[in-house]
Amino acid sequence: MQSPVALIPQLAGHVVAAGGKRLRPMLTLAAARLCGYEGRRHLGLATCVEFIHTATLLHDDVVDDSALRRGLASANTVWGNKPSVLVGDFLFSRAFELMVEDGSLEVLAILSRASSTIAEGEVRQLLTSNDLATGEAAYLDVIRAKTAELFAAACRIGGVVAGRPRAESDALEEYGMSLGIAFQLVDDVLDYSARQATLGKTIGDDFREGKMTLPVVLAVARADATERAFWRRTIEDLEQEERDLDEAVALLTAHDALTEATDRAKAFGQQAARALDCFPDSPIKRILLEVVDFCIERAF
Repeated sequence: MQSPVALIPQLAGHVVAAGGKRLRPMLTLAAARLCGYEGRRHLGLATCVEFIHTATLLHDDVVDDSALRRGLASANTVWGNKPSVLVGDFLFSRAFELMVEDGSLEVLAILSRASSTIAEGEVRQLLTSNDLATGEAAYLDVIRAKTAELFAAACRIGGVVAGRPRAESDALEEYGMSLGIAFQLVDDVLDYSARQATLGKTIGDDFREGKMTLPVVLAVARADATERAFWRRTIEDLEQEERDLDEAVALLTAHDALTEATDRAKAFGQQAARALDCFPDSPIKRILLEVVDFCIERAF
């Protein structure tokens, strides 16, 4: 029988491999360098951020009963739900150990608050799933909590470890929050995009799970009686037929929902870029601005 301890890096490594580029910890590293930090504390804190993110992915796939992540079998499919949940718990615990080792109560407060907010966001998403009454404000509340909060925390701690003025840490947090919202908006558009197949992702997962993402929220708001009946059957009742995803994409396209959701992402991306105006031009700043462009351009 395989050692339980040996299973931890296998599951964590599997999620990392399936998740692609590790954007959040890189934001911590870049934010610290942007603020002129030359020490090594940001390395351990970037690890904390990655542990928290990986733990949430392990738990999310169990909650959503996901069979795939970025085109690969999810950890819970390979090893089962129990190991996935327990390894996720281990990574959360290890992240808090690393925070304590860092010794900063401010950093501990930022990352622990982010962890609890992420969990709150996942609960909110459960409450809004399959509910056609969900509006844009409720949707944005969900993605701020479940996705953007960790982006914001990852950036803010970069300024904190550098000992920079509060205004700079606030700017970094705003950059991360706006970037995280833009990132999730684009992800939600990609769930209904044929180009998603080239990105190693599975098309239609959100639709099959009945998630009220912004494209659906916008389309439902503009639906006639026949269209609303379609959304009620497929999203609220989860009674889906083979051709329903194609019909959903057609309705989203007819109501410009995918285009408008992408436009919202662009607007939040512009907010993220403006948040860095207080920092002088530098190679690191240009990289952070390029990250914004990368997140938006995935939609095209």
